[in-house]
Amino acid sequence: MVTAEFNSGGGHGGWRGTKTFIYQVLTGRWFMLFASKLIMAVAGATYMFGLYSNVVKSSLGYDQSTLNLLSFFKDLGANVGVISGLINEVSPPWVVLSIGVTMNFFGYFMIWLAVTGHIPKPQVWHMCLYICLGANSQTFANTGALVTCVKNFPGSRGSVLGLLKGYVGLSGAIITQLYHALYGDNSESLILLIAWLPAAVSSVFLPTIRMLKLSTSQQQQKEHKVFYNFLYMSLGFAGFLMVLIIVQKNWSFSRIEYIADGIGVIFLLLLPLALVFREELKLLKDNTQSFSDPSQLKVVTEVPTPNMAPPQVVVPSSTNNTSSHKKGSCWRTIFKPPNRGEDYTILQALFSIDMLILFIATTFGVGGTLTAIDNLGQIGNSLGYPSKSITTFVSLVSIWNYLGRVVSGYLSEIFLTKYKFPRPYMLTLVMLLSCVGHVLIALGLPNSLYFASVITGFCFGAQWPLVFAIISEIFGLKYYSTLYNFGGAASPVGSYILNVRVAGYLYDKEALKQLEAKGLTREAGKDLICVGVECYRMAFIIISASTLIGCFVSFILVLRTRKFYKSDIYRKFREEIEAAEAEMGAARTEFVLPETDGKATLSTTEGTSRTTTRES
Repeated sequence: MVTAEFNSGGGHGGWRGTKTFIYQVLTGRWFMLFASKLIMAVAGATYMFGLYSNVVKSSLGYDQSTLNLLSFFKDLGANVGVISGLINEVSPPWVVLSIGVTMNFFGYFMIWLAVTGHIPKPQVWHMCLYICLGANSQTFANTGALVTCVKNFPGSRGSVLGLLKGYVGLSGAIITQLYHALYGDNSESLILLIAWLPAAVSSVFLPTIRMLKLSTSQQQQKEHKVFYNFLYMSLGFAGFLMVLIIVQKNWSFSRIEYIADGIGVIFLLLLPLALVFREELKLLKDNTQSFSDPSQLKVVTEVPTPNMAPPQVVVPSSTNNTSSHKKGSCWRTIFKPPNRGEDYTILQALFSIDMLILFIATTFGVGGTLTAIDNLGQIGNSLGYPSKSITTFVSLVSIWNYLGRVVSGYLSEIFLTKYKFPRPYMLTLVMLLSCVGHVLIALGLPNSLYFASVITGFCFGAQWPLVFAIISEIFGLKYYSTLYNFGGAASPVGSYILNVRVAGYLYDKEALKQLEAKGLTREAGKDLICVGVECYRMAFIIISASTLIGCFVSFILVLRTRKFYKSDIYRKFREEIEAAEAEMGAARTEFVLPETDGKATLSTTEGTSRTTTRES
């Protein structure tokens, strides 16, 4: 008679079984994904600059150019993630997350102290440093949580990126609702919330975010359905936030109602925990059935020879491909790149025409939408929108930013797989759509800012998955982490050109003109206030024109890569996976331990070995 034992104690029921199951949940891959989702849901404070920029401007007496300089350093910090990536290469994820926690709290807490007058008015470069540090913490959260999730779910990396990046886009609306529930309408307290909330969430889940053992191919096949369930929950959450924003715009809410809304947001944030428990229960049930079903078990009593060793399996990888262009000095091959889709070196990619084209297109495309997002508060004030509406704009940007990331990621993958529709072409169409939002801001029509915020948020979110996917497809995956961050560097470049040098300068120029028309002069230490559609009209006409130039440049990339995208660009990866599975299948051998003390090794049909006790 053969009986199976749960070595972990989970099969004995009672309190011991409950503790074992709780431990299984907390250390499982799905709870790690859930924890990463919560970290991402509060990691998008950089998209909320429009909510608290007015209080920074008024309390510190900045003009619009100085405020836009702060915005540039915010964008610089949020998009330069090379340092966090290098640290993550040599340390566990909790180290990266801990550094991000420190930077986030210090940066935004110092801004809060300055705005509230708890410390003497800092110099402008101090404020630039604070906001750059606070914003740079977002790259540490991305590297520590998101990159770790991608490595733990290598067979579902697209779903992981779409889901977690989507929650980053939603974070502005999430934090806004929690801000109203906790602090009402105090903009200064919003900065304090941004300082402590992301730091607290990351600190709670530090032990959870870690590298896990890779799942089997059978488990990976089941992962896709679970990821879609996570996606459906996130879509429902985004719909709830959208309805909430619309209702709050049309009716005045009391403090109690805001608190109730905040509780609803927290409930929906925690709701995927039920999915985590369900998946872990299924796993526990499968393990129990594998022990209780005799057909799943086989007693092996043979004693292996001492010199018997597992066969070594060589798994092909795209990063191990060797070709003639890799021989010799990397400096000699800078201008001799391989075919598109092969692994470029860093220098080959950075000096390639394709990367230059993509960088220019991204600079104007993302730079224009980012300028609109960062200036939403000032645009709303200049056009006479109430403060409640300005909060609505920021929330709408967050929700549609989320939808843009999800839609462009999943839709471009479907179009590419089924219709060979190139991603650069979709990027061109998204940039063209963003011009509509810029024109609406320039016209300043009644209530047009609501539509402009929706279009701008969607296009801003949609551009990033497309840009990062194009980089991975054209230049390969070997040096993707470095090239990924180089692609992100186009955002602060565009922000500086269009936000600081164009929008900020023209705003201050129009504000001074309005003061002179009233026979007044600017008082030292007071911010410049511009009223009317003229404040941003010329700036967004220029931004619209520059975005059209970006569309034209992007279309050049479409023409250059049309043959590449008509081919089967993922054939190489499929062949490598098939070859790896074939070798693994051929090398699958059962190894057992000799019978000692009445115990033998049991082998299940899924290849999992467990110890059983033989009873006479």
